[in-house]
Amino acid sequence: MNPHSLFITALRPFEAARYLPSTGPEKSLHGHGFRARIVVPRSACRPRFPGIETQWLNDCLGKTTTVLDYSLLNDRIPEPCDASVAEWLLDRSGLSGTAGLALQSAPDRGAIVRPEGSRLAWQRFRLEAAHRLPNVPAGHKCGRMHGHGFEVVLFSALDPEADSRTAQRDIADAWDPLHRQLHLTCLNDLPGLENPTSEVLAQWIWQSITDVLPGLAGVTVMETDLAGCHFDGQGWRIWKSMSFDSAVRLTRAPEGDPRRMIHGHTFTTRLHLSGGLDEVMGWVYDYGDVKRRFDPVFRALDHRPLYENPQLTDNDAASIAAYIDAEMSADLPGLSRIDVLSTPGCGALLCRQPDDRGLLVP
Repeated sequence: MNPHSLFITALRPFEAARYLPSTGPEKSLHGHGFRARIVVPRSACRPRFPGIETQWLNDCLGKTTTVLDYSLLNDRIPEPCDASVAEWLLDRSGLSGTAGLALQSAPDRGAIVRPEGSRLAWQRFRLEAAHRLPNVPAGHKCGRMHGHGFEVVLFSALDPEADSRTAQRDIADAWDPLHRQLHLTCLNDLPGLENPTSEVLAQWIWQSITDVLPGLAGVTVMETDLAGCHFDGQGWRIWKSMSFDSAVRLTRAPEGDPRRMIHGHTFTTRLHLSGGLDEVMGWVYDYGDVKRRFDPVFRALDHRPLYENPQLTDNDAASIAAYIDAEMSADLPGLSRIDVLSTPGCGALLCRQPDDRGLLVP
C-alpha cells in the first residue's frame, strides 16, 4: 500500500464565543462547543516512536485550538463563521500535506476546508419514516415493512468569500419542502422511491434539491448511526461501522512509557465501499452482508490481545487498518476505504483509491 494512502485523523474540542453579521439571532453574542478534526498523511507525522501518530497529531491540533479555547473569536477572526474559523485553524496548524480540516459548531452544522481553497458548508436533518425493500430475497428482514429515524446531511460548496452561516440557512430553506414530503410517511408511496434503499433515497434527494441549491456537493443518508450512504451526483459510497474491544501494547515505546504496558481501546472501524447501483437491488452492497463478511476478522480482533498477533506489528490503529485491508479486500469488491478509530475522532484512515476528497465527509 502506498504510504500516502494512509492518513491520520485527530479531533479536539474547544469552547468559544462569537457574534456574526446577521439579521438573525447569530448577531448577538453567543457561544458553542466546537469540534475540530484534521486529517494529514501518515508520512507527514513526526512522532517520537511508531504507533503514536494519532496522539502526536492530536497534540499538534491542540496547540492551535488552545489559542481559541474560552475566547471571543471575533478578536482574532473578523467574521468567524464556521468556514472562516476552520480556515484560521488550518492556516495555523503548521502541518504539511494536510488533507483538510472539518469544524462542527453544533450537532447539526459545520464546515469543511481544504488547503487548495475549496470549502463546504453542511447541515444535518432528521426525518422519521417507514419503508420496505421489495426486491430483496424472501426472508430478508428489510423486505418487511419497518422504519428508521433517518439522518440526512446536505453539503454545499462555498464561493471564496461566502459566509458559511448564510449557506447553512440556504441549505435549511432548500430542505424544508422535502422534509414535509418525507417526514412521517411510508417512503415506498412516493414516486421514484418504490425501492427506497439509502442509495436510491440519496439520489432522489439530490435530484429533488439540486435546482434550488446550485452549490449542492453531496447528500448523505444514514439509516442508523452504524450505516450510511453518500452520493455526490456521480457515484455512491456506502459504509458500515462496527466496534471491537481489544488489548494492545506498543512494543516500540521507550522503557517507562505507559503505552509499552498492556492497555486497551474500544476501536471503531468503518468499511467504505464505492460503486454503482445493482439494477435490481438498488444498492451498492447489502449492509448486512458487509457485516457478515467482516465477522471472521471481527472475531480475530474482538476481546483479543492484539500484541500477540504477528500480523499486527504495532497493534495501533494504522496497523489494524492494514490488517483489515489484507484480510477483507478480496472478499469485498469495491472496498475503497478503511477507518479505524482508537478513540472518538482519532485514528487511521486507509484509502484504497487515489481520491481523498471524502476523508472529512461522513
